Amino acid sequence: MEFMGYRRPDGSAGIRNHVLIMPAVACANQVARAISLSVKGTTWFEHQHGCSQLAPDAAQTARALIGHGTHPNVFAVIVVGLGCEVVRAQEVAAEITRRCPYKPVQLVIIQEEGGSYKAIQAGAAAAHQMVLAASMLQREPLAASQLILGTECGGSDACSGIAANPSLGIASDLLIDLGGTSILAETPELIGAEHIIAARAVTEAVRKKCYDTIAAFEAAAIAMGVDMRGGNPTPGNIEGGLSSIEEKSLGCVYKGGSRPLQDVIDWAEPVTKKGLIYMNTPGNDIEQLTGMVAGGCQIAVF
Repeated sequence: MEFMGYRRPDGSAGIRNHVLIMPAVACANQVARAISLSVKGTTWFEHQHGCSQLAPDAAQTARALIGHGTHPNVFAVIVVGLGCEVVRAQEVAAEITRRCPYKPVQLVIIQEEGGSYKAIQAGAAAAHQMVLAASMLQREPLAASQLILGTECGGSDACSGIAANPSLGIASDLLIDLGGTSILAETPELIGAEHIIAARAVTEAVRKKCYDTIAAFEAAAIAMGVDMRGGNPTPGNIEGGLSSIEEKSLGCVYKGGSRPLQDVIDWAEPVTKKGLIYMNTPGNDIEQLTGMVAGGCQIAVF
């Protein structure tokens, strides 16, 4: 089975061909936005991170940014930094180039350009050239085995585990059978169902990592003196008919279909194996989707 996509020089495949304007720090959000709004054919996103972060948090932010910049749906990227932040735009841009040397990458540092207006001008000029180059590419037939599917459920109710999630699990199985990859995530929504997914692990090491990851997630909440079971299931889940986190998890795990579990990876880590992958993410929808995209998924079903 094939789909129409963009073949990248490293063999990966994109279903989009974005020119991405990416702020490395929250302070650069508005400049990145202004660059994107001034050049048709670009896209951008904003976030509230990148500065005054402790080392583990800064590393996680950088990992997510780099994952978006190297993503096969992105043809080219402009990394915008302020110049004094913890997550250095220079390092983010350099790592994107190291991983994808074929990809056009431009660095815009607001302080070095002489302020926001000059930074916007410099970024817009570079973005215009990138859009011209991107527009020259044509879609071509590519194998479905190059697709990475991200799975997500939200607004769960009593029907999620008997309709929507099993349907998505079947789609996951179909893609894996074609040689593709599917990501199961949302760690807090696997509590109580970990034995189901761990039983399908391809090795003892993967099985142990699955159990350890889910246990550590709940232990971290307990260490902070909170009971995450008080916030999950949510009031909306309860109104929809779910009684406990275990009941919610038993419905959520269906998104993973029935194929063997090949790997367990952390949030926003690159997906490097084929088949079913478990990514350790929060249950919060946006954070979870962000992690899967940073890991390389080209399409997500919510």
